[in-house]
Amino acid sequence: MLLANEWKDYELIDTSRGEKLERWGNVYLLRPDPQIIWDNGDLLEKYHSKINAVYHRSNKGGGSWENLRNTPASWKINYKNLTFNIKQMGFKHTGLFPEQAVNWDFMINKIKKANRKIKVLNLFAYTGGATVACLSAGASVTHVDSSRGMVDWCKENVNDSGYKDAEIRYLVDDVVKFVQREIRRGNKYDAIVMDPPSYGRGANGEVWNIEKNLAYLVEICTEILSDDPLFFIINSYTTGMSSTVLKNLLALTVNKHKEGNIECGEIGLEDTTNSLVLPCGIYGRWESYE
Repeated sequence: MLLANEWKDYELIDTSRGEKLERWGNVYLLRPDPQIIWDNGDLLEKYHSKINAVYHRSNKGGGSWENLRNTPASWKINYKNLTFNIKQMGFKHTGLFPEQAVNWDFMINKIKKANRKIKVLNLFAYTGGATVACLSAGASVTHVDSSRGMVDWCKENVNDSGYKDAEIRYLVDDVVKFVQREIRRGNKYDAIVMDPPSYGRGANGEVWNIEKNLAYLVEICTEILSDDPLFFIINSYTTGMSSTVLKNLLALTVNKHKEGNIECGEIGLEDTTNSLVLPCGIYGRWESYE
């Protein structure tokens, strides 16, 4: 498992009874996580004097935030030289997955070592963690997400990280239709990263199902890879999906385009109170031979 352990502005403090206590800068949030089935006591009781806000799940689905003390509408945290805007969102989210720092470091290192201009395509790009990371390494990025709100949020992160004038395209689009158009246009990319949801809808209501659609998307993405591709990364938070599935997909698609190294596994975070590791998703990476 890869652990995102180089954070200073983020900390997973404690985990117990289906909840996790996190520090985001100077703001402390208590959020649910279904994988935390162990019992280290009542976190709300233990840390009540610190906690700014708690996310409560609803029996009807979704949930809501309860602010126990002053919580800003938005605030900034840094990862190395990257800046991200954090906000309380529905469905317990904050606009950032801190465990993805392991992939940001990987991409930055690969792009810098390439010693050439790298074109990156970021699909299901959300608020742009990978986008900002790749820009910081000198790449150009095409950022595609079906939500205008997420694309606008990415612009905030890019601007606040100091890359307002970097070479980037922002697109509110369905990722499958976008890739199909790029094939017709003949556009190519040196690196592709995607973070597909289990289910979702495109910009015009297109239905996405990871089990039915991911293999096709990865296959057509090989048609827009350059002749000298650098990396191809798939992330997933889909419950029950093994990282070996992503490895198999990359072996049958990208690795036929050009042979390289394939790696897969879990990514996670370690809590600083008990040194327990919280699994936070899976990844599959193809990378060119160095």
